[in-house]
Amino acid sequence: MGASVNEELLLAQNFSSVGSRDRRFEKTVYDNVHGNIYLEPLFMKFVDTVEFQRLRDLKQLGLAHMVYPGAVHSRFEHSLGVYWLAGEAVNKLQAHQGLDLGIDRFDVKTVKLAGLLHDIGHGPYSHLFEREFLPRVLNGSHWSHEEMSVKLVDYMVDENHIDIDPDMIKRAKEMILSSSDMPLPKATGEKRFLYDIVANGRNGIDVDKFDYIVRDSRACGLGCNFQFQRLMDTMRVMGNEICYRSKEYLTIHKLFDTRADLYRTVYTHPKIKAIELMFVDALVKANSCFDFPSMIHDPAAYVQLDDTILKTIEVYNHEDVKESRELIRRIRRRDLYQFCNEYVVPQDKLEHFREITPQDIVCSQKTSGITLKEEDVAVCNVKIDLSRGRCNPLDSIKFFTDYESDESFYISEDKISHLLPTSYQDMIVRVYSKKPELVGAISEAFVNFQEKTYGTKTQVHETPEKKKKRRRM
Repeated sequence: MGASVNEELLLAQNFSSVGSRDRRFEKTVYDNVHGNIYLEPLFMKFVDTVEFQRLRDLKQLGLAHMVYPGAVHSRFEHSLGVYWLAGEAVNKLQAHQGLDLGIDRFDVKTVKLAGLLHDIGHGPYSHLFEREFLPRVLNGSHWSHEEMSVKLVDYMVDENHIDIDPDMIKRAKEMILSSSDMPLPKATGEKRFLYDIVANGRNGIDVDKFDYIVRDSRACGLGCNFQFQRLMDTMRVMGNEICYRSKEYLTIHKLFDTRADLYRTVYTHPKIKAIELMFVDALVKANSCFDFPSMIHDPAAYVQLDDTILKTIEVYNHEDVKESRELIRRIRRRDLYQFCNEYVVPQDKLEHFREITPQDIVCSQKTSGITLKEEDVAVCNVKIDLSRGRCNPLDSIKFFTDYESDESFYISEDKISHLLPTSYQDMIVRVYSKKPELVGAISEAFVNFQEKTYGTKTQVHETPEKKKKRRRM
């Protein structure tokens, strides 16, 4: 049976109250990915703060611009993009299923606020600060940018005297944490699906990925044929979970495959990783002077940290940062750690893989006129997957047949294209020499390690002879 006249009137009134905007008080920002983005007064209160404006000084792709010159976009524009897509997604759900879902103005604003502030806790140079630097100075203690984001949200509200419903702040913070390991509170209840829009911990399909995949691809001059609009137009809530039409499974696979391709060609590019390794070494050596760990739990101190830290170290005239300054100058001169070689860990070895260390390489040295030291070697263990580790991401996504369907289901592997991959994770081990004159010795030790571990050389190509013979002038 169709909806009654009264139900249709109620739906129209509800949609009008949720979707309507008073443009007299909005600010319009033009975004090169999404076009015009409209910011309502509530969100401008957050945008026009020191804490949010700090995102202009955090490059979305960290040091990738050293290889891809166009990759200079910031967390600021990405956050505006996620804010906009979060609003578009929740409004589409409200328009199509308003009576069933009960989405109100409060829900729309909460989801948009979570999108706007989801990355507010990021540190200098994207994930480098959190994943590469902090583990070397925190001695095992845990820290994440998501947890810092929720601390900064509270700090922003208090510091800037923002008048906002405390329950909206509480729920927005829960949405920011929903992709982390922290369990969601039981109070999410009947609108649990709202927590999957910005940061989806259930299956990884969220507007955060929609934005950065398109934005990063464009900035780096790469093609992107993933169409997130198709997913947003066809999604439907069933059983308190966002589900997708079964005919869109290839579109979803393209989402994850494009993300993996960005990891391969941009995020873990061998040259970019060499630069990151050098900068992390510079941060570690400068830590005794700056004491970065003391800043990561104090929002007032943390907001002083951004990408300008590289220049700060470079011009800081103190003996304790002399080695750090020299490393940064080497980056400027393109005198980088030298990539020796890499290998992909065999699929049958992935389950019991442990991260390879410089000690593993040094201990594999047999005969050479040079005695290698651990500090001469840098090892990068690169994991690339389709978002769910070694599991098929489609296994955690629910689909429906058409809009008359009442049931959702998982798609089994025997019902999808046979051209799709049957393995979903790569582990790549890369080895670098910190000194050009040691490339030959380190390359030889790396080969010895592979033969000792796997009984064969698993690398794709040999280290060029001219690179092995290179000497520092």
